[in-house]
Amino acid sequence: MKILINVFLCITQLGFCCVYFLFVAANLQGVIAHYYILLDVHIYLILLLLPMIFLNWVKNLKLLTPVSLFAAVLTVIGLAVTFFYMLQDLPSTSTVKSFASWQQLPLYFGTAIYAFEGIGVILPLENNMRTPQDFGGLTGVLNTSMVIVACLYTAVGYFGYLKYGDAVKLGSITLNLPPNDILAQSVRVMMALAIFLSYGLQFYVPMNILWPMVSERLTTEHHKQIGEYVLRTGLVIFTFILAAIIPNLGIVISLVGAVSSSALAIVFPSIIEIITFWPHNLGKYNWMLWKDILIIIFGLLGFVFGTYTSIAKIFDPE
Repeated sequence: MKILINVFLCITQLGFCCVYFLFVAANLQGVIAHYYILLDVHIYLILLLLPMIFLNWVKNLKLLTPVSLFAAVLTVIGLAVTFFYMLQDLPSTSTVKSFASWQQLPLYFGTAIYAFEGIGVILPLENNMRTPQDFGGLTGVLNTSMVIVACLYTAVGYFGYLKYGDAVKLGSITLNLPPNDILAQSVRVMMALAIFLSYGLQFYVPMNILWPMVSERLTTEHHKQIGEYVLRTGLVIFTFILAAIIPNLGIVISLVGAVSSSALAIVFPSIIEIITFWPHNLGKYNWMLWKDILIIIFGLLGFVFGTYTSIAKIFDPE
């Protein structure tokens, strides 16, 4: 089970890194194309590769704290300005469809479950906190942050869809902001920079899983030092290649969510709960067992249909 979870953690976090690559490239493309020249998104991916490599040579998560704090500030400012645009001249709810087609439901599942992108960095963050005891509890860091995130996701999803409907570009609301407005363009730059600086946080988890397996095969400290830089560089290049192969932000988000986030956020927690309380502590009439089985079935269905639909969209975007 541990090996399986580690595999999905690596897939999930590296998938998030691919999404981050695409998000930064797409937003920079939108800004520069308006003022200078329209270049293919792959050009921006190539330009981002070297800075991404250097950023991820930082080995200590604590050293990323000020960078992550700055990224969080940029994100808050960017969200505030985005809401400023979204809430202007909102149309009536009758102007948009209440529901998409059933064929879109698996894509929605993958995109929605992608919202659990922070699940892989929860334990590393807790372990690196100065006061880890403040992480849990009713008003702890985890609960407080998840309430805020849930409210923001709901608000952006509702008002963003009401404002732009099906015209949302490539799965990112920032790409729909007015191209002729300097404030809107600054939001794209801020959000792109914030996501760029957050790449290292998502990258930390797969590196923390894979590096011990590699380091034990290296004999000297010199080889280990070189090996770590090689592995870090190789993983960044790997995410760059995947992003270049599938340069559609919305599809990649749905695919990553369906393939790996469904397992980590839905299936594995239910399996672990069954194993933990088996066989005598599953509640009256084994209600906990049946509840977990239903959740597992739901997660597996989302995994299968979400993955299939996302892959089908890659080969047939129309």
